[in-house]
Amino acid sequence: MIPFLDLKKINLRHEEAIIEGMRKVLHSGWYILGKEVEQFEYEFAEYCGTEYALGVANGLDALELIIRAYNIGEGDEVIVPSNTYIATILSISANGATPILVEPDLLTYNIDPKKIEASITHRTKAILVVHLYGQTCNMDPITMIAEKYNLKIIEDCAQSHGAIYKNKRVGNLGDAAAFSFYPGKNLGALGDAGAITTNDATLYNNLKALRNYGSHKKYENIYKGYNSRLDEFQAPILREKLKFLDSDNEYRAGIAQYYLENIKNEDIILPVIENGDPSHVWHVFVIRTLYRNEFIEHMLDNGVQTMIHYPIPPHKQEAYKEWNDRSYPISEKIHSEVVSLPISPVMDHTDVLRVVEVVNEFRTC
Repeated sequence: MIPFLDLKKINLRHEEAIIEGMRKVLHSGWYILGKEVEQFEYEFAEYCGTEYALGVANGLDALELIIRAYNIGEGDEVIVPSNTYIATILSISANGATPILVEPDLLTYNIDPKKIEASITHRTKAILVVHLYGQTCNMDPITMIAEKYNLKIIEDCAQSHGAIYKNKRVGNLGDAAAFSFYPGKNLGALGDAGAITTNDATLYNNLKALRNYGSHKKYENIYKGYNSRLDEFQAPILREKLKFLDSDNEYRAGIAQYYLENIKNEDIILPVIENGDPSHVWHVFVIRTLYRNEFIEHMLDNGVQTMIHYPIPPHKQEAYKEWNDRSYPISEKIHSEVVSLPISPVMDHTDVLRVVEVVNEFRTC
């Protein structure tokens, strides 16, 4: 069986460094917001090209904290793609603001800039872009719209660590950005973890307090804050794996290129790279087919695991049942057809060849 993602194999490459890093934290006697978190924040900001990075508990908290720090709440609206993972939308709702769903481009799966302006009202405060599946959004027209209407741009970079748009990395393409380091991400921890990047000193200082009970100084609370701090034990793991992020992304890109050049099946729609290399870091390699159930069964019968990212669009979720009667036809089409093929920095070339072979053998009649 070719697994969809072998996290054990990915992490065992770094076993000695991970154990040594955790031993160092253990022996330090400092387990919350210590030197390892501080050093990771410095290194991650440098990597992203931003002035600041702030470690938090997870990617959802990162988004929620940014929106809170910008005082976006009741009566405000935030534009967001209609086909994102539910966490992006939850972060808006959690702050009392209203998510305004905008359809994606069918080819790239990212928010369609041409559809944004029609959804802007006097209540709109921000555009929350999602670099979905590892590909950067088309940021130039989005930035022009944000400047025209004086809107904040918040990036959801949960799937796009290291992706570059016109010589700038994600995390440095808007006003603030949220990252998830969930274990399956291109840069993954051994548990939940996240970060925020920004060039805004005021925002950064507010976020430092908000993530820590609203406090800059112990027992003095200036905000009604959160407990959302990057775990000190996760920081050395992320520091070690950050060293290899670019080479891992290059390896993923090599697999993706082989898939793009060698998958020849008229029932399979391949992904499209909008902004050229290295704008896509291939967190997942997503194809589409009208015959998804049959395709998944065919792949599994032939020893290849696949996944669906994602089977149910946000507006059809029970959590947002007030939206269930709405129609977002492009998102619905995407969610009904997408399938993700195996792609990772530890896949053998023989596995890649086999995936292509099995995909090309798929027949609908």
